[in-house]
Amino acid sequence: MEDLLKQMGTRIYERRKQRRWTQEKLAEESGLTPQTISTAELGKKALRPENIIKICDALEISADYLLSGRVAKGDITGISDKVVHLTSKQYECLAEIIDNFLAAVLDRQHDNGEP
Repeated sequence: MEDLLKQMGTRIYERRKQRRWTQEKLAEESGLTPQTISTAELGKKALRPENIIKICDALEISADYLLSGRVAKGDITGISDKVVHLTSKQYECLAEIIDNFLAAVLDRQHDNGEP
């Protein structure tokens, strides 16, 4: 259980940083206290189900992602909603970025002996 809490805390922290939010900003957006956010990010205490929902809503992530690290279909839909509004040139640039990212990740996995 402790390992799961730490993994969830890491996912909250990383997503908060992606949004360039402080713990205070996430607390404000989720209606929770900064102390609750800090405790969750450190994996020190389990979140109540209603607080998981509040954090997920504020960070625009699924509870499935927060709990398991798996990307849910709804998470992908959020990205596709953004992509659909790109110009063809922007779309081509994004596709190239994704290709380069995947190549780098796959190379790193291969170098580390991961499948």
